[in-house]
Amino acid sequence: KWKGEGTTQNLESIVIGRCYDYIRIVNPAVGEKNCSQIWEAFKNAFINKDPCSILPKDYELFINLTLHTIPPNKSLFWENNQLLVNSFAARGRRYMSVGDTLFGFVGDFLNWCGQADSPGLDYESCPTMTECENNAVDSFWRMASITYAQHSSGVIQVLLNGSAEGGAYPQPGFFADYEIPNLQKDKISQIVIWVVDDIEGPDADSCGTNSVKTLETRLKTLGFDVTCTDNYKSVMFLLCLD
Repeated sequence: KWKGEGTTQNLESIVIGRCYDYIRIVNPAVGEKNCSQIWEAFKNAFINKDPCSILPKDYELFINLTLHTIPPNKSLFWENNQLLVNSFAARGRRYMSVGDTLFGFVGDFLNWCGQADSPGLDYESCPTMTECENNAVDSFWRMASITYAQHSSGVIQVLLNGSAEGGAYPQPGFFADYEIPNLQKDKISQIVIWVVDDIEGPDADSCGTNSVKTLETRLKTLGFDVTCTDNYKSVMFLLCLD
């Protein structure tokens, strides 16, 4: 009935397994977390509810149970380059993007939704963003983005795709709408923007032009110290490798 793909098979095992993977192997520094409790809080955010009426605040308990410190200077925000960010951040070894936090790690690349009047998950189909804004997955990532921004400090990195259709800094977008408004100005010393074009891709957007200029102006108006670099070498090397 919905246009989106249904809930990922074995969702419960994946979420609980990822939780243990994270606290035991990926980032044991976060300390003990109750992975079964985390699954229950996650599930209860959307189970038994109309899949188009899930709000970010429904994930509050889940966020509280998974919350941990994000190391200063390690935050890496992004738009339109998730796979590149994953390899560049190296699961928190170089940077800690939202997908490298416990709350993000648990949900990364998964899909899920429930149904009104049903305690089960809908494995057939789930609503997409175009069908309804308040779907289970998008509301989850809104809440994750807000939390991530609020807990980021020091030097903040932003990796944007200079070849993206519609500009490197999309509006509306998660960074524009949920992350920038939740950055804590007193905790942030600098914002470093990297605009990286796809290899052999169009150079559609660069520092000081088009949507990147819009972003730079917005951040400076908010009082942040902003620098911008085109085709930052370290990231280019990774792209070349791939």
